[in-house]
Parts: sequence; C-alpha cells; structure tokens
Amino acid sequence: QVQLLESGGGLVQAGDSLRLSCAASGRTFTSHAMAWFRQAPGKEREFVAGISWSGSPTYYANSVKGRFTISRDAAKNTVYLRMNSLKPEDTAVYYCSARLGSIVTVSTVYDYWGQGTQVTVSS
Repeated sequence: QVQLLESGGGLVQAGDSLRLSCAASGRTFTSHAMAWFRQAPGKEREFVAGISWSGSPTYYANSVKGRFTISRDAAKNTVYLRMNSLKPEDTAVYYCSARLGSIVTVSTVYDYWGQGTQVTVSS
C-alpha cells in the first residue's frame, strides 16, 4: 500500500523558514514525479513545486520561485520542500503527491496523495 506521509508544518511568522518532509513507502518511485501542492481555505488546490525522482528536473510555481526549494533523498525515500521568506499568502495545507511519469502542474493526474500538513504564516 502506497503511503505519502507529510510532516514539518507549523505556525511561523512572516520571513521565517520551514522544511516540509514527505516520506514515501509502499512501492518504488524511480519512474515517478513527486510534487507539492497547497490548498488555502476557499481556494483550489495549486501546484507549488515538482521534482523527478532522479533529482532533475525541478519545476516551481512563479509565486514561490526563488523562495522554495524541492529536493529528494532517494536513500530515505523522502522528498523535501524548503520554504524560505514565508509570506502570509503561503498559508495553506500542503500536500505531497506522486505520479508515474513527468512533472505536471495539474493535480488531477497525480495518483498518490498524502494527508496534508498545515502551514500558517502570521504577519
């Protein structure tokens, strides 16, 4: 059974940093793309960042480019999202996801999802 388990969310102030982790288990992901999405209250789920399991390429939403960094540790089967210079508009539930194939920014084509981790950024 495939599991994606996110951790690392929390309440921080604007300008602070957080690192989210996504521990993947239940299958091999060598042919998969991994991605982080987020969903704020009343808004649609949006793409944040993606990475091929090989480590490249990576892709970012314009709103986080230069502030967030996605990476993966193949030995630990874990994907990370380092978030710097956080803003109140980054407040959302962040979800880890996986799909067979390349990075896509549309959430509906992802096969596996974690339960989400809340990130709240106060001003």
